[in-house]
Amino acid sequence: MTDESPLLSSIPSLRYGFGDKRSLMPASLSEYRHTLAEKKQVHGTRIVEVTHPGQICADADGFYTRQSGILLAVLTADCLPILFSRRDGKCIGVVHAGWRGLLDGIIERMADQINHYDSTADWVVSIGPAARSCCYQVSEELVDTFLQTLPDIPPEVISPRERHLDLSAVAVHKIRQLGFYDVDIAGHCTICTLSGEPENGPRFKYTSFRRNSHRQKQDPMHPGIRGRNQYSGLVIHQP
Repeated sequence: MTDESPLLSSIPSLRYGFGDKRSLMPASLSEYRHTLAEKKQVHGTRIVEVTHPGQICADADGFYTRQSGILLAVLTADCLPILFSRRDGKCIGVVHAGWRGLLDGIIERMADQINHYDSTADWVVSIGPAARSCCYQVSEELVDTFLQTLPDIPPEVISPRERHLDLSAVAVHKIRQLGFYDVDIAGHCTICTLSGEPENGPRFKYTSFRRNSHRQKQDPMHPGIRGRNQYSGLVIHQP
């Protein structure tokens, strides 16, 4: 079972990938790991333009570059990893978007960053593995907050089932409203997707904070996921 984006795969100058439990850093990106920016993800909306390898970015949840050879990646374990690329592969971006980031406007901030130099109409977007509406059950209060904060998105898009949120659908709606050329959903649900491997292998394909929290409630000795979040990212590759 692979996570592929037809949109990103069609751009020859790109390498991209979505991590999982077996390979936290996708093999397609591993040679660029040393170029990653130093940052702390805080569920915020700050976007940083990365101009050199290893750049110190402090607190940030979105990254943008026009430089080749610099890997842009975010760590996730149920939140949305959203990858952006200009259609000619000359500029790229990535954001980490959980429910807070979606409400607070991180996708809008990335669109602002892109529109400063360019036009979102010349870009494509791919959403990677994340908690999907099949499993992402939340409080009624949080659903109400989404409905009140995002009144232009149909309620059935935000919450297709009682007390469930569809973060990917919310993101797609925002992305299209912001004028991006096209968007695809490349990954599967991080909470319930099985690995498809033999019984002696990892049962679940992805690291999931939500699934792990449920297990810890049942068994306080169950280990946490610190250090085991998966990377999703992309790089402008010049052979």
